[in-house]
Amino acid sequence: MTQTTPSLRRVVGLSGLVLFGLAYMVPLAVFDTFGIVTTMTEGHLPAAYVVTTLAMLFTAYSYGQMSREIPRAGSAYAYSRSAFGGHVGFLTGWGLMLDYVLLPMLDALVIAIYLHASFPSIPAAVFIIAVLALSTALNILGIKLLVKANAALIGVQVVFLVCFLALSLKSLAAGEAPSLLAPLMSEDLDASKVFAGSAILCLAFLGFDAVSTLSEEARHPRKDVPRAILLVTICGGVIFTGTAYLAAIVFPNWQDFQDPDAAAIQVMQHAGGAFLGAFFVAAYVAGSFASAMTSQASVSRILYSMGRDNVLPQKAFGQLHRKYRTPVTGIVIVGAIGLTAIWIDLEQLSSMISFGALFAFSIVNLATIKHFLIDKGQRGMSTMIRHGAVPAIGFALTLWLWTSLSPTTFVIGLVWLTLGVAWLAYITKMFSRRPPEMDPYRQDELVTDEADEEKTAVHVR
Repeated sequence: MTQTTPSLRRVVGLSGLVLFGLAYMVPLAVFDTFGIVTTMTEGHLPAAYVVTTLAMLFTAYSYGQMSREIPRAGSAYAYSRSAFGGHVGFLTGWGLMLDYVLLPMLDALVIAIYLHASFPSIPAAVFIIAVLALSTALNILGIKLLVKANAALIGVQVVFLVCFLALSLKSLAAGEAPSLLAPLMSEDLDASKVFAGSAILCLAFLGFDAVSTLSEEARHPRKDVPRAILLVTICGGVIFTGTAYLAAIVFPNWQDFQDPDAAAIQVMQHAGGAFLGAFFVAAYVAGSFASAMTSQASVSRILYSMGRDNVLPQKAFGQLHRKYRTPVTGIVIVGAIGLTAIWIDLEQLSSMISFGALFAFSIVNLATIKHFLIDKGQRGMSTMIRHGAVPAIGFALTLWLWTSLSPTTFVIGLVWLTLGVAWLAYITKMFSRRPPEMDPYRQDELVTDEADEEKTAVHVR
């Protein structure tokens, strides 16, 4: 019997992609940095989300265009590599890995913060270890189980949001009429602080990038992945902005936050008493756990793509488990790194994730322009708008938000990129040769449509 190399399974439809992206974003992710960014923007968190959503829509469009042209699992790494070559592709993937590797850590940390606030007798470290161990185990078992788990966990969050809306309206009806415009625009609004808050909030929109990492597991990648990317971005922006706005008018006195890291519990108890506070913790833990699972799945596939290209050690990263068809090494390593959440600060961790995201988003926008206008030589007014102006605006907005991050975040982020340059120099013998490349026509590793998938299945049998 002929041995065949295991490949990723094409089992995810449009609804599964959207659920995956929303689970990654977490409908309740608005509460990850709720207290921190509300304090930073002096009560204008909804305004910051509006700015971030508009900026992300342009970049999501670029992702959609590139995912249609290059339906590969490597996301921004694959797009930038195609447009600018292996060196830039590697550095883009390296920058993106910063936020993907750290996201499971962030989810574990915020779960621990809220559970420890509810059960102070249990150390936060216990919750962090438990979350990462369970997430790692479910990821190893496969993407199909993950999608089913995501549907259930998103359902819990939707039920909570409906309860939050109902109880908030009841609370508002019983009290004094709030200022409806204050969270979005007021006399004391400081635009620079809103932009700084918007830069941190970019981490909440990584779900649309996560969708692109499933291009080799989508049934119809060229059609469904671009649609799912835009749907996830729009849905996420509406949910985040609406939830932040409702919380801001229910609890406008942000100066009264007892603990900015866990400020959401205070808001929930104010809106719906002990019941809503407890329900929030349960729903938030469910949502954050879904995000931990999906973020761990996404980064493991980026590591797999880079290992398959022999940019990272192929024997360690470029192999799939023969039974479960999952990149086990990457999954386990990301879970182990997540354990450092025991010692890190939430605000700094959030900023570091946004640094990597905005770096990769900027490169994808530039890659879209180069791919369509330069490499393919497309012309015409429609093309210049869709593949020139839109990604150019996306690049300008992401660069603008990137420069709004704190100086400390820039130092840490640049150190990370420097390490990437050093590793790239090593594998290319001081840039004297190109990084290893994958053969794009190997059908056991890359299937681009339904017909090719059927052809590959016959070949394997």
